[in-house]
Amino acid sequence: MVDRAAGALSLPDDWPADPDQSLTLNRMGSFDWDLVSGLMHLDRPAHEVFDLRPGEYDGRPESLASRVPPDEAARLDTLVAQALKKGSDHYGVYFRIRRRDGSLRWTHTQASVRRDETGRPLRIIGIIRDATEELAEARARLEVDVERRRQTSVVESTTAALAHARTVQDVIDVLKDSHGLEHFGATSLVMGLLESGRIHLVAEGPEGSFVPGTRFTRVDEAYPMSEVVRTLTPRFIESEQDFAESYPLLWPHIEGLHITSAAYLPLIAQARPIGALGLLYSDKTGFSAEERNLLVALGSSIAQSLQRAMLYEQEHDLAEGLQQAMLPRRIPIVPGAQIAVRYRSARMGRDIGGDWYDIIALPGGRVGAVIGDVQGHDTDAAAVMGQLRIVLRAYAAEGHTPATVMARASVFLDELDTDRFATCTYAEADLSTGVVQVVRAGHVDPLIRDVDGNCRRLPVEGGLPLGLSAEFGQLEYPVSTVELDPGQTLLLYTDGLVEQPGADLDDGMQLLTSLVRGGPRDLQLLANHLCEVVDERGGDDDVALLLLRRKGAYTPQTGGRLRQHVAQNDPEALRSARHMIRAAVRAWGARERSDEIELAADEMITNALMHTDGGAIVTIRVLSGPEQRLRVEVEDRSSALPRRRDAGESGVSGRGLMLVDRLAEAWGVESRGSGKCVWCEFIVQDRPPN
Repeated sequence: MVDRAAGALSLPDDWPADPDQSLTLNRMGSFDWDLVSGLMHLDRPAHEVFDLRPGEYDGRPESLASRVPPDEAARLDTLVAQALKKGSDHYGVYFRIRRRDGSLRWTHTQASVRRDETGRPLRIIGIIRDATEELAEARARLEVDVERRRQTSVVESTTAALAHARTVQDVIDVLKDSHGLEHFGATSLVMGLLESGRIHLVAEGPEGSFVPGTRFTRVDEAYPMSEVVRTLTPRFIESEQDFAESYPLLWPHIEGLHITSAAYLPLIAQARPIGALGLLYSDKTGFSAEERNLLVALGSSIAQSLQRAMLYEQEHDLAEGLQQAMLPRRIPIVPGAQIAVRYRSARMGRDIGGDWYDIIALPGGRVGAVIGDVQGHDTDAAAVMGQLRIVLRAYAAEGHTPATVMARASVFLDELDTDRFATCTYAEADLSTGVVQVVRAGHVDPLIRDVDGNCRRLPVEGGLPLGLSAEFGQLEYPVSTVELDPGQTLLLYTDGLVEQPGADLDDGMQLLTSLVRGGPRDLQLLANHLCEVVDERGGDDDVALLLLRRKGAYTPQTGGRLRQHVAQNDPEALRSARHMIRAAVRAWGARERSDEIELAADEMITNALMHTDGGAIVTIRVLSGPEQRLRVEVEDRSSALPRRRDAGESGVSGRGLMLVDRLAEAWGVESRGSGKCVWCEFIVQDRPPN
């Protein structure tokens, strides 16, 4: 207790204030609820909170039902009951009341529970106040905070999406995503890139907003993008009037779009402007300081992504140009064949692959088809590919057998000392006979498409990839021989056409087979179709594709010629050589002598394999002259000349040259450097007189 006379301080007469007066001044009412009698006293301020007139409240809590909505009353009763049951000394709660005019107001009550010595609740004494304005302010602060967080999240999510953008169009697509624009509240956007002192409009605003003559604009022109590029300062247009007064050249063209405000941001990377971005709004006026800061941050992120995308496209164009320069500029016209080739580059920037194709026109109506893939995805792979393509072409043009072409190419790649290897398939087709000799170096198997559209995998025995076979001394490449009937198509391709993320190679092969089976008959359309499927799938590897179709019976003017290497201890190679000879003889019009020619050739090949060290090379060709002759040559590495002798007592040896002498019109032996060539000739058809 303070004694007034004890000091010189002058205090108010009503000091200290009555508690009811303190509550009243703070617009709070009080209540005292006797739980034993069930009566609740409300003071005058509490009556005002509940919007009660004198005489409307009789002291019973249930008479407040007209002011407390049922759902709020149920929630309030539940909370009070829990507080009493749990032994709490106090509770507090926000709830709504309905005023006399029907409007809802938020109220807040804070109460203390008084109990006897046993803990039995006796009274609840507390305060009640109007909390509508308090909650409105809190909600406004919360909404501002939520909006700030939302806009920050939009910038972060947009930045994360931009990190995956590889091209300028990817950046534009991320920004024009409808959800992104909605989060920012923008109706649409425009974007221009700085090119040679002019701004190139690469993304337009809403449909119908393009202004003629603004595809390219100068930096010194009176347009908002020109201004921000020129000044390197953002321009926030706060109203339609601001837009019309600041940019009278542009406003008349976009006035009908109901643009109410806009934000134009310079796109700056490494302290240099690279373009400008404009966000257009149709239901917004003005920009807060936080909104401006967020948009400036967004512009910085977009600029970095754009610069990265532009560098990516420049590097990719350079690398792709290098690779395209190393691919054949044109495909030769090959009589007797239809050919389609495609190269699809994976959009991976500088990381291009070493895929290639080639068509080599050879003498005697033959054609060489090459498909290959150098290990790696960089410019070195493309450079190695160019060299490898040239040497393969040179070896084939020199007349070497397919197996020799592949072996020499492997040695060449190994001697380049690049630590690269390459997979490759080389097919040499004689279009007059349809005989195709295929050599595979670690590459995927070819496909054959029949005339009726059916497609099947062509299993081809293969050797090691180019470079590796030379390194490990395994240069013997088996040759597989197949016959390509008129109308059939041989498909050679790189693994980018069949490889899919999460799937094995067999699944990719089955899918490709079904695509070819159901694809267009026209070769060019089929090639386009296969590449389009890869584009839709989003393949991350290059694709090279070569389709070769035999048109029909074709007889070269200079006569046919086929060659094949036959390795020792390789029964499949010997069977393949017989198959080649039989098919060629039939195709060249000597069907009546096919058995004799095949038998003689088989004896010559067998002699070479049995009596010399190493394999043999068999060549069959048509000779020019007054009478049509077919010549079979078998070359080996031994300089020892063969001699004709009688069969031994067992009758299983010594028949070779005797059979050749009896079957052929002529035969002989020629020295060939370190080896020799045994040959025989057959008259197959008299030529008509000139």
